[in-house]
Formats: sequence, C-alpha cells, structure tokens
Amino acid sequence: MRFISTKVHGIMDYLMGILLIASPWIFNFDNGGAETWVPVIVGIVMLLQAIMTDYEMGMMKTISMGTHLRMDFIAGLFLAASPWIFGFSDTVWEPHVILGLMEVAASLMTRTVPTYAQTRNPVKTAVNDITGNHHNRF
Repeated sequence: MRFISTKVHGIMDYLMGILLIASPWIFNFDNGGAETWVPVIVGIVMLLQAIMTDYEMGMMKTISMGTHLRMDFIAGLFLAASPWIFGFSDTVWEPHVILGLMEVAASLMTRTVPTYAQTRNPVKTAVNDITGNHHNRF
C-alpha cells in the first residue's frame, strides 16, 4: 500500500541524505574505509536525486517519480548489503542495514505520482471525479 505522499517522501529524502552523510560520525564508524564512504556516497547521490526529481521537493524535475523510487529501492538494498559486499560486517553493519531497509520500505510505500501532477492533467482529474477514484489525491 502506497500511503506516503511524494511531498513527505521528498522531505524524507533530504533528511535521509544528510543523515547518511553524517552517519559515520554520528554512529562512530568513521574509519576511512568503505564503512565510512558507502553511506556518504549514497547520501550524496540521494540528495542529488532529490534535487532532480519531478516532485514537490525537486528543483530541476528531470527524474520521474517512478524512476526515483526504483533508484531508492536499489540504493537501499545496496546500502543494506554493503557490509558484506565490502567486507566490513565484522566491525559495523547495523546502521547500514537499518538505514538501507528504511530506504527500501519508503520506496515501496510512496505514491508514484505527485499531487500537483494529478491536478495538471484535466483528463485524469475528470476520470477520477467520474469514477470516484480519489485515493492518490491526498
């Protein structure tokens, strides 16, 4: 069920991006290796993606919401698996797995169409009015 609005998802994107960049220092695993740089790089990519997504919080609006959510899903899986991919699971894995799974969950629970996009399309609005299909408007 997709109940997170694209606006809320956008706010979460910026917060998660900042949290990922800061996480090695917040959670004290800033050893300078992959354990440090994977979340930093994923956080930077997440912020750039948020800036470029066609939703309420985007600035450049060049990436569709569907593409954004697929990228979030893949990035979350990568982050969660990174301790074993890069061999640092014996020192730290919890923040990577928890934040990665949060990203996967958010990608699966977020609506795929921004609210403003629904109101831009008069045909879709009319069809929704006729059929009573208003579940994506809120």
